[in-house]
Amino acid sequence: MAEWFDLVDEEGQRTGERALRSDCHGNPELLHQAVHVFVVNAAGELFLQKRSMQKDIQPGKWDTSVGGHVDAGEEAEDAVRRELREELGVSRGEPEFLYQYVWRSPVESELIRSFLFKDEGPFQLQESELEDGAFWSFADIELSLGKELFTPNFEFEWPKVRPFLESATA
Repeated sequence: MAEWFDLVDEEGQRTGERALRSDCHGNPELLHQAVHVFVVNAAGELFLQKRSMQKDIQPGKWDTSVGGHVDAGEEAEDAVRRELREELGVSRGEPEFLYQYVWRSPVESELIRSFLFKDEGPFQLQESELEDGAFWSFADIELSLGKELFTPNFEFEWPKVRPFLESATA
């Protein structure tokens, strides 16, 4: 089934146009919405997902706890809850909005809204999307940066989100 996304401006306002996922992932001019959820536990660790080798973008790389597109007509908060259910099997709790930014790469442009979620697990990983998942200490993340283990988007966002995560787990 074809996936449609609303196109937005840099503030997140819908332009009234829609595009197919396949078009958005080949044309960086088509700014569409995505959500990231950073799941932290009481020990001050961040849950990361290892993307499936079947993914069309950044297969096999470690990435944000939960991430996904906002479907056409869907609100970001609803996408967050849907992605938590789909990727981690979680339907409890309420994620907290942190910030938004525009991510541009040679293949796509996304307006990303990032959220914080506190949870200990256990999680039921969506096998079609995720190869693995684990809690990482912030120190281990820092030691692994620049070694091509993480997606470029995660490495870009890490310095921005780390202060929020440290405050939430202090």
